[in-house]
Amino acid sequence: MKQLFLASLLGSTIAMCGAAMAADTDLKTLEAAAKAEGAVNSVGMPDDWANWKGTWEDLAKTYGLKHIDTDMSSAQEIAKFKAEKDNASADIGDVGAAFGPIAVKQEVTQPYKPSTWAQIPDWAKDKDGHWALAYTGTIAFIVNKKLLHGSEVPTSWADLQTGKYKVSVGDVSTAAQAANGVLAAAIANKGDEKNIAPGLQFFTKIAQQGRLSLSNPTIATMEKGEVEVGIVWDFNGLSYKAKMANPDDYVVLIPSDGSVKSGYTTIINKHAKHPNAAKLTREYIFSDAGQLNLARGNARPIRAETDLKLPADIAKNLIPGEQYTKANPQPIKDADAWEVTSKKLPQLWNEQVIVEMK
Repeated sequence: MKQLFLASLLGSTIAMCGAAMAADTDLKTLEAAAKAEGAVNSVGMPDDWANWKGTWEDLAKTYGLKHIDTDMSSAQEIAKFKAEKDNASADIGDVGAAFGPIAVKQEVTQPYKPSTWAQIPDWAKDKDGHWALAYTGTIAFIVNKKLLHGSEVPTSWADLQTGKYKVSVGDVSTAAQAANGVLAAAIANKGDEKNIAPGLQFFTKIAQQGRLSLSNPTIATMEKGEVEVGIVWDFNGLSYKAKMANPDDYVVLIPSDGSVKSGYTTIINKHAKHPNAAKLTREYIFSDAGQLNLARGNARPIRAETDLKLPADIAKNLIPGEQYTKANPQPIKDADAWEVTSKKLPQLWNEQVIVEMK
């Protein structure tokens, strides 16, 4: 019977549509439909980010799904979905929290609520299922101790402000990580998602002192010795450190005077060529196994806030909990305000910060 079902699924557009409609409520049907599609193409979900590699390997092994990824920023992902429309080359992407609502307004997404939907906090999901944060991150510093020339490792934004450190934050105009880095600096200086000015002022002073680097804090730039202090998500910093030739040269820490806690959400392309494979991917990401895969990539899985306990062998590789307690990183409390601010941020960054670079 299963072979007959799959054969009709492959051979009939009507059968495929029926499978897609049933997929939201019937996991077996969803699995069969995804297997029939045979592939899932992603954007912004590379192997070395939050251990997506583990998820792709599991989906290939369990469901036979072939996979390719094209790495790009959150803004680029949404633009790609919108530009390609019916000629979609991507099925699913991973974007910063602020970009989930933007993608919905751009009408480039389709909804899917995984079976663990009730275990995702309300603040971390769209009521209709268009987006849901799979994991959270807190803005951290990754410091190459070998490049500090005798200076102490900075443990706060205040240390960065008064020190001689070269600071790399990345491309604020396109990357959610970089934008949240500016927000974290703002929060540490009495700003918030409605008032980004303290963060811009912070980086303007660093630019005026000739200490703002345009190098994006990545594994490649760190290996080349281009990054003294990188502003990154905690999970990225930990992953980068682990991949360095000399990991002990690096320290990853949460700035003690404040930071921001946000997250990333999958968005399923409205015009996906493999819609059921994309939905199954989201289903797996929110399963116990998928959440633990993210934790192995040093991200903090969203269900760890409700029902999922992290094994000791995973928890020990994360930043000590007392650093988070001291910094008290703030979640984005007003998503609408941050959406407005984050849209203005690229222009403000260029007008106030980049022009001051020496």
